[in-house]
Amino acid sequence: MRSMSAHDAKARFGQLLDAARMEPVTINKHGRAVAVVMSKAEFDSFEALKMEHLRTAVQKGIEAIERGDFAEVDTAGILQFGDAIKAKGRGRKKAE
Repeated sequence: MRSMSAHDAKARFGQLLDAARMEPVTINKHGRAVAVVMSKAEFDSFEALKMEHLRTAVQKGIEAIERGDFAEVDTAGILQFGDAIKAKGRGRKKAE
């Protein structure tokens, strides 16, 4: 995958668009990758793959429910589960 600095991407926007038609181009700012520019066709293909993955996951969930493979959770349980996920995302244990 080709890459260019944000400064070069701004200064050579037309070249960036031409390059992105061929392959995704990573844009770097201060030496760190911050964005990727890709062709519309490649983006559409990527979105279609994501949608297919989502459909498959939803179908698996429906099949699990039809098999009775689920657990009922009340509102308090859902909120507690959400708090635990947030705490894990912050890299620390939830205060009890």
